[in-house]
Amino acid sequence: MIIARYPQQQEWDALCRRPAMERAELFAKVQTIMDAVKQEGDAALYRFSKTYDGVRPESLRVSEEEIAASDKRVSESLKSDIRLAISTIRTFHAAQVRTPEKIETFPGVTCWREARPIEKVGIYIPGGTAPLFSSVLMLGIPAVLAGCSEIVLCSPPRKDGTLHPLICWAAREIGLKILCKVGGAQAVAAMAYGTESVPAVHKILGPGNQYVTAAKQLVSTEHVAIDMPAGPSEVLVIADASANPVFVAADLLSQAEHGADSQAVLLTCDPEIIRETEMELQRQIGRLPRAETAAKALEHSSMILLEDIEACLAFSNIYAPEHLILHTEAAEALTEKIMNAGSVFIGPYTPESAGDYASGTNHTLPTNGFARNYSGVSLDSYVKMLTFQQIDEKGLLKIGPSIERMAEEEELEAHKQAVRLRLEHIKERK
Repeated sequence: MIIARYPQQQEWDALCRRPAMERAELFAKVQTIMDAVKQEGDAALYRFSKTYDGVRPESLRVSEEEIAASDKRVSESLKSDIRLAISTIRTFHAAQVRTPEKIETFPGVTCWREARPIEKVGIYIPGGTAPLFSSVLMLGIPAVLAGCSEIVLCSPPRKDGTLHPLICWAAREIGLKILCKVGGAQAVAAMAYGTESVPAVHKILGPGNQYVTAAKQLVSTEHVAIDMPAGPSEVLVIADASANPVFVAADLLSQAEHGADSQAVLLTCDPEIIRETEMELQRQIGRLPRAETAAKALEHSSMILLEDIEACLAFSNIYAPEHLILHTEAAEALTEKIMNAGSVFIGPYTPESAGDYASGTNHTLPTNGFARNYSGVSLDSYVKMLTFQQIDEKGLLKIGPSIERMAEEEELEAHKQAVRLRLEHIKERK
């Protein structure tokens, strides 16, 4: 890992940079894929699957038989664990349902908001070397709770042309029915434009690599909404002298093992924490099956020694991490100073892994500094808010003249007339 000791504040921006491809090259590659899917449909999806996934599946849609067969390929103990996670995730997200509240903004004038589900949504589940069934839960459960009428799941096929049984079983358990064996930027294109096998949707949610993120950003300039530009995973740990280096190293590695493009950052005001965490990283990484991946991620990750915890918090707010872990004394007291973070984990016994699986919060979070202006996925991600207003005769008599004068001042005569005609009608009746 890169080690920086007491960097000057003007150096912070450079230390906050994430590893990334050259933007123009990335978007040019992705645009080529998007155009092909838009024009050729399934034919392009089969071709890209062979090129990027190394397999041409027999079909792009997962059959009901394949989904049903997954039940026998998942152990009962793991089913129990996943059902625990389903329960906590559902509980946390169900509590986010909003009850409409009518507000009288002026005598006789009532306004309110009501949520409506986004009818068709697409959720992307990354493939790679690990079946991320937890993302099925995180993205699918709030979609079901919100009442979305059509939920399309896309995830890359395995080398045998099937979708991993854990993804199939998790999807079935929470009520998802449309599963597609499509990955990468081409999956985003398929959900945006629609193909013979993949239905078009109104919003696309889910994490992915830089290609998936770029594809989401491209379709968001057209007619499809996205949740956020969620790219490679990242964690930032703030630790003081009270921190346990064993826990700190474990938390850094838990993100580093996601992928070679992941990033882990340690901020501390205690030089001993850096020394001891380095030792722990060396000890723990050797026991990981994904040690090579984690090691590559650590090459562009960093440990930064700063003057005090206040400086650590200031740096963190600039970095705006996807995951922020507080390994400090009185950690909860620091939360009011946190402005930019996707999800915050407080204290020594709150590992980021809990949020990834079973604490109940959503693990689909903004990365690459987008925590400055995006929230993580929630029930709100699957609804849009409609505003309503209702004005009675007395209300229009009181507020109408002001509306008329403002419309006249803006030279919008038809606006004024829409009010004037009503006021005249009310007065004629009296």
